[in-house]
Amino acid sequence: MATRTKTALPKIVSASEWKAARDKLLVKEKAATRARDALAAERRRLPMVLIDKAYEFEGPEGRLGLRDLFEGRSQLLLYHFMFAPGVDGWPGAGCGGCSFFADQIGHLSHLHARDVTLVLVSLAPLANIQAYRKRMGWVVPWFCSAASDFNSDFGLTNEAGEHHGLSVFLRDGDGDGDGDGDGDRVYRTYFTTARGVEPLGSTWTFLDLTPYGRQETWEDSPEGWPQTKPYVWWRRHDEY
Repeated sequence: MATRTKTALPKIVSASEWKAARDKLLVKEKAATRARDALAAERRRLPMVLIDKAYEFEGPEGRLGLRDLFEGRSQLLLYHFMFAPGVDGWPGAGCGGCSFFADQIGHLSHLHARDVTLVLVSLAPLANIQAYRKRMGWVVPWFCSAASDFNSDFGLTNEAGEHHGLSVFLRDGDGDGDGDGDGDRVYRTYFTTARGVEPLGSTWTFLDLTPYGRQETWEDSPEGWPQTKPYVWWRRHDEY
């Protein structure tokens, strides 16, 4: 572990002075919370783009399409994890920054309760992915995207190399009209990268990126969005 030299400390004050300073900061923190809520409300009103190209992924159960990654849910959070030749750690480990991100992910059952699936996708062969996933103790589903143009089409693999980011997708309707669900249309609704992924990891921050949000009645959402009262859907993760 790195040795750290203490060079400075915050100013030492009385308890009453500390409270006054804390209360002053709290005003700004509350304003920032309201601003984040307004930003999430605007995000829920973003337009979306139809994904009409077939993409193929490889997972433990075999070959899958993009629609299959939803696991039957309507919303998908897909993290583009840098794990490929040329990325630091290759071939035994994925990107250190992406690994740091993956370590922050909370229990997936809470996202599932809001009809959201979270997966990781990389160019690395499935065998490399499975070995590294086991080493890190992660349970998030992780798929290989090397069999199609998915990474390049979405700008995560280009001449400059590999890039990270998080895409959000929405699945809607039985597109072929036969009622069997095999024609569901998939849309991309959002993308963030760089420092945009820093605050992510909690159920709340992930839900705030989805088109339906937290689905609670206090949210500013378009008419017709699914919503329930706050708290009533919360469970201990083994009680859903």
